[in-house]
Amino acid sequence: DREQGPVIAPSAEDRVPAGGWGRDNLTQDIPGPGVRAVLGLGANLGDPLEALRAAVHALVAAHRTELVAVSDLWRTAPMGGPAQPDYLNAVAIVKTGLSPRGLLAVCQQVEAAARRVREVRWGPRTLDVDVVSYDELTTEDPVLTLPHPRAHVRAFVLAPWAELDPDAILKGGGATRSVGQWLELVADQQVERLNAGRWWE
Repeated sequence: DREQGPVIAPSAEDRVPAGGWGRDNLTQDIPGPGVRAVLGLGANLGDPLEALRAAVHALVAAHRTELVAVSDLWRTAPMGGPAQPDYLNAVAIVKTGLSPRGLLAVCQQVEAAARRVREVRWGPRTLDVDVVSYDELTTEDPVLTLPHPRAHVRAFVLAPWAELDPDAILKGGGATRSVGQWLELVADQQVERLNAGRWWE
């Protein structure tokens, strides 16, 4: 097995205020060391490996964002949409002082740099970077729903996330389970771990 970055449990100072998040502060950056966020990466057009590698480099370079861990690469079958190639997927865990929408903006900038165009829902893409979770924030904000509303039913998110942190808690469909438990419920979906070493370097 390859060496990977440590998965660090959130400390008390990493967490959001006890009062929680309101829609108004989804744009406010976080003081102190920041909070943990989980990002889903995927690509199936052009050179998917290079697109994912460039995405990780861009995320590392983002203001007040530190890479905690990166999963292995996973080959996954498309879910819905038109006929298209298989995807390469991965998950990155970051610690960030950016606000939820600030982190989303960074992800969209990384997609734009890869010439991502949103033309067909669930269609092929050069790069997809999703904010899957942000600390323990739950919001149905129209710009950014958290946790990602379909993360709990997508093996291409759950498998690489479970590789890094199977005990992470994820809410979805009115239930709360660990990422590993959610993954067991989608065992019929086609995913393959590629054991690609430190592919992002």
